[in-house]
Amino acid sequence: MTAVLTRFISEQDAAAIESRLAGHWARRIGAAAAFGADYEGLWSGIARSATGGKLLRPALVLGVHEQLGGGFGDAAVEVAVAFELLHTGFLVHDDVIDRDLVRRGRRNILGERVDQALAAGIGGADAERWAQASAILAGDLLIHDAQGFVARVAVPEPIRIALLELLDEAVFASAAGELADVALSAGTATPGLHAVLDMTTWKTAPYSFSAPLRAGAILASAPAQTEAVLARFGSLVGRAFQLRDDLLGVFGDEAVTGKSTIGDIREGKVTAMIAYARETQSRAELRGLLGGDASTGDVARLRSLLVECGAVDYVEGLIAHAVAESLAVLDAAPLPDALRTELARLSHQATERVA
Repeated sequence: MTAVLTRFISEQDAAAIESRLAGHWARRIGAAAAFGADYEGLWSGIARSATGGKLLRPALVLGVHEQLGGGFGDAAVEVAVAFELLHTGFLVHDDVIDRDLVRRGRRNILGERVDQALAAGIGGADAERWAQASAILAGDLLIHDAQGFVARVAVPEPIRIALLELLDEAVFASAAGELADVALSAGTATPGLHAVLDMTTWKTAPYSFSAPLRAGAILASAPAQTEAVLARFGSLVGRAFQLRDDLLGVFGDEAVTGKSTIGDIREGKVTAMIAYARETQSRAELRGLLGGDASTGDVARLRSLLVECGAVDYVEGLIAHAVAESLAVLDAAPLPDALRTELARLSHQATERVA
């Protein structure tokens, strides 16, 4: 667990999440062996890809559930694990879309499969196609398993249905955000600031913050007002979290983040930072620095340009505003003091992170 979450849930809860995940991987790998070494290897790769995460989403589920007096115990852990599976599936798909071969400082599923194909003497294009197919299937399987965990959870039917509907909403919104992200980068959507900020919120906030927080409240049978407060708080923190992620994608320390700080630039990703810069006098120079042909010198100049034109300060301002608004939501909400304190701390630390 990272420092962001060590006080939000107990070490016992964290261990329960990790144990349930380990058991799931072992069962899936064992079952896959009957379908051949390749499928078994894919599931082994899935298990490796899931290690080293922050366990942010499961922690939010369990933390809120416990702070609101929920009593479902093992069932809450099952729902918490479902959100980690969903997150891992989205990361795998995101790496395919972005053509990233590294995640958390090591080769991801896509990268592993490319390496395996090349080692077997398979040509570049065929290796890439095989690796992409493997990673797409891996992401599909993880999202499917997330739904299965929630569908089978041992809670009263109205609660289970509410959780399934919540998961459906989160997947639906996140897919809209991912599609908008690709459309903005490809130039098939107008890269205005409003559209970019909507995309920034949709792709991360629903499944990473709002839905896990709401899931904890649903499991605790909390009032609708409490769930609405957590949804609003999650949307604001989720936006700030993604904006920080966009900054780290260009200015972060690769040794700390485990991700390239060149990938987003060469992919031509249109983040809020880029959208702002395009509305300044730097837009002409900016245009020549983004894209797959960006050299090391181009990347260095782009970083300087984003600072000089005020884009970095603009995004930092957006983050600060979202955090302030999220804290105001908490202050006005009828929440237990302990939960309010932990969520306020989460708002600060999740957006001040360096990884």
